[in-house]
Amino acid sequence: MTVSPAKKPATAAATRAKPTTATATKTKTTTKAKPNTKVVEKDPRAVSATVPPQVDDALAAIWHGFKSSGDVDSRERLILHYAPLVKYVASRVATGLPASVDQADLVSYGMFGLIDALQKFEPLRGNKFETYAIPRIRGAIIDELRAMDWVPRSVRFKQREIEKALTDLESMLKRQPTEKELSERLGMSMHELHEVITQISFVSVLALDETVSVGADRGEKVSLVDTLADKGFDPSTGVESQETRGLLAAAINELSEREKIVVTLYYFEGLTLAEIGGILGVTESRVCQIHTKAVGVLRGQMTEYD
Repeated sequence: MTVSPAKKPATAAATRAKPTTATATKTKTTTKAKPNTKVVEKDPRAVSATVPPQVDDALAAIWHGFKSSGDVDSRERLILHYAPLVKYVASRVATGLPASVDQADLVSYGMFGLIDALQKFEPLRGNKFETYAIPRIRGAIIDELRAMDWVPRSVRFKQREIEKALTDLESMLKRQPTEKELSERLGMSMHELHEVITQISFVSVLALDETVSVGADRGEKVSLVDTLADKGFDPSTGVESQETRGLLAAAINELSEREKIVVTLYYFEGLTLAEIGGILGVTESRVCQIHTKAVGVLRGQMTEYD
């Protein structure tokens, strides 16, 4: 039986196709080869759950003892270490407060903020502890000051707004603004302005042990309680120099007519607000408003002279 020559090419083609399998296998093995990459080692404390970044080894050990087991001794050592941070924040807050506020009290308020920050700080987030703690220390101080302030915050805000408006108008007009100009600047009616001034008149409180400067050269210091007038005391004798009397007279002359009358009758004639209201034909509340505004203007004038 003769073999058909047509079947031979098919066999040869199949034989030639076999090496492609080995080639494909070799190519596949080659593509699996990993490139030569450089491994970068990270700081183990950068993502630590117990140690914040950028601290030395000694402080890191204290942080680890506190955050890992809540060790009381480590907590106390951290408080002592970061105590200067509280003093720094307290000194910054004290710059905008009256002199009657003791900075030592602010430090004690801030310590509560520091302790709270130590408890809630999460080193795993990678933030410096100082960055996290400063806003919380400042917030603790301000919260305590607000809790001790018996004046509503809305009244304090209105007082600051009126003082700012007065300063701006005096700078622009080069004179004392009228009530109408002030009300227009604040965007309120005259009646609303009078009500706000009445509210402010009841919140101006000074500490009697606060010291003030007296004397011709303002070099003598006395407590405010020693400057309170009694019934048999002539206010004019409290003015110790002719220069001061002249400055005070000039400041009073810049007041409006009604303000001059109220200041003169109240401080030099010894009349009550109700009696002054009867003379002017207005209510006692209105006299209180005029008096508060006049005293505020005189205080600002005398401060500029000093």
